[in-house]
Amino acid sequence: MSEPLHLIVYIDGACSGNPGPCGAAAIVKDADGTTLLEKGRAFGPATNNVAEYQALLLGLEAAAELHPARLTIRSDSELLVRQLAGQYKIKAPHLKPLLREARRLLEPFASVEIQHIPRTENAEADKLSRKAMLKARQVDAELPPEARKTPVQKTFRLK
Repeated sequence: MSEPLHLIVYIDGACSGNPGPCGAAAIVKDADGTTLLEKGRAFGPATNNVAEYQALLLGLEAAAELHPARLTIRSDSELLVRQLAGQYKIKAPHLKPLLREARRLLEPFASVEIQHIPRTENAEADKLSRKAMLKARQVDAELPPEARKTPVQKTFRLK
């Protein structure tokens, strides 16, 4: 009898400027470390935190295609890991829908663990997210200035 399928998903987001053109990446591996799927997505302008969440969504969508019994998500974004684990509250309103979507995508999995890992252990996902970000930068550079979204300036009160 074979062991239930355990997948490990490495995710990373990259942003050129904050906000700016972004890339998200997910690499799905089996428990032995064999790469099963690689996905990248170019988008933006957005913030680096949005890029990290987009990578999470991409990874969850990719893992769902393989129907694992166990899922381990690995990210070098401590903020994302702690927000998803419920240790940190989300204060930024634009991240709340992304967290809700992530939780919806997590529902079908029987067992899920999320781990914060050092950036050095996430090199493959980092490389793929940067490749997607460069594609987003290329598309952004080809747009006429009037078609580009202008980042909204935000002001925060510091007590």
